[in-house]
Amino acid sequence: MKTSLSVTDTARNFSDIINRVTYKGECFILLKGKKAVAKITPIKGGRPLSELSEVLAKLPSLSAKEAEAFANDMEEILVDGRKSDGVKDPWES
Repeated sequence: MKTSLSVTDTARNFSDIINRVTYKGECFILLKGKKAVAKITPIKGGRPLSELSEVLAKLPSLSAKEAEAFANDMEEILVDGRKSDGVKDPWES
């Protein structure tokens, strides 16, 4: 949603406007007189999912030894994660 604000109102409420852009994703058009002169919008973070295959393709290939070590590390992580250390998951139903 785009909201139009005068430059004066923007200056008076700058912190609130920046918070609304940051936390609510709002977009503001700044007006000087009745003319639009600027826009404040959130900056998109990350990369789109459509670029995932390109990113993965650019990763270096693992040698057979490195791939085996990685698989062993992952298995160890999974096994350790299944061990009960007395800590109860508060989200578990």
